Amino acid sequence: MSLKDFFIALSENQFLNNNAKKYGLKMGAASVVAGTNIPEVIESIKELNSHGISCTVDNLGEFVHDKSEATVAKEQILDLIEAIHQNGVNAHISVKPSQLGLDIDYDFCYENLKEIIALADQYHIFVNFDMENYDRLQPSFDLLEELSQDYQNVGTVIQAYFFRAKEDIEKYKNYRLRIVKGAYKEPSDIAYQTKEEIDRNYIDLVEYHLLNGKFTSIATHDHNIINHIKKFIADHQIPKEKYEFQMLYGFRRDMQIELAKEGYNFCTYVPFGQDWYGYFMRRLAERPQNIELVVKQIFNKRTNALIGVAAAGFTIGRLTKRKK
Repeated sequence: MSLKDFFIALSENQFLNNNAKKYGLKMGAASVVAGTNIPEVIESIKELNSHGISCTVDNLGEFVHDKSEATVAKEQILDLIEAIHQNGVNAHISVKPSQLGLDIDYDFCYENLKEIIALADQYHIFVNFDMENYDRLQPSFDLLEELSQDYQNVGTVIQAYFFRAKEDIEKYKNYRLRIVKGAYKEPSDIAYQTKEEIDRNYIDLVEYHLLNGKFTSIATHDHNIINHIKKFIADHQIPKEKYEFQMLYGFRRDMQIELAKEGYNFCTYVPFGQDWYGYFMRRLAERPQNIELVVKQIFNKRTNALIGVAAAGFTIGRLTKRKK
């Protein structure tokens, strides 16, 4: 089993997910999850906004198997929309259909999504449908198509590791789309397996949508791909209002701020909530560098704390000597 497969398997373990909720943001998750409640995430959004960075906010939640859980998730997202509006922050929301009941009942999920989209539309807030594993792919597209008949503030995600991604991006080119590589373990008969294949398809999809689509969220931490796309944008004179770069909260923060300073539209994907475990495990699965980053951040925090304790001890010692 590869390291990626190991962390994906952990992300799908409901027992570990349930137990993780009891311990808050442990195991380094605080470095990539922007709090466990709405007041905390609003403060995180304000801080990012101060650097000229917009946000898309995800109320984390997985393993939703009954309607009461989905209803609670819906109410939390409605509260989040109200908080975004009341605080006047530059943010929109990302939602997972499975969290709102897709695995329970399609029509029930539809009604939950419709309520969320209607409130967001009232406040001119965009709603992005996050994509999950392959089994949920087509039902999520179906929900998007149905709801977009009445609302224009919706868009979705195209995952570059799927063979069908090119067909999907052509079909949904008139939507605002976030293009990602893909974070789930999918079989070789439906998805590319190597980094080289996925990267090549990712670039093709981004370039196609930049030229033909409504709005493109270029979601990657890969500086080589970013540099390639920046040149493509310049060569084809793509207007700024047609695209943004996007990265995850807690990753490559310096590059996020630098891209915003360079004048590019930039959006940070900001997850929050107590149900952080599955999301965190998938981030570790995506790239080995993510593991290194989290370990480094944990180490730095502990090191800084130790330095602080040592400095305090040194000061107290000197004061004690002076009194003597």
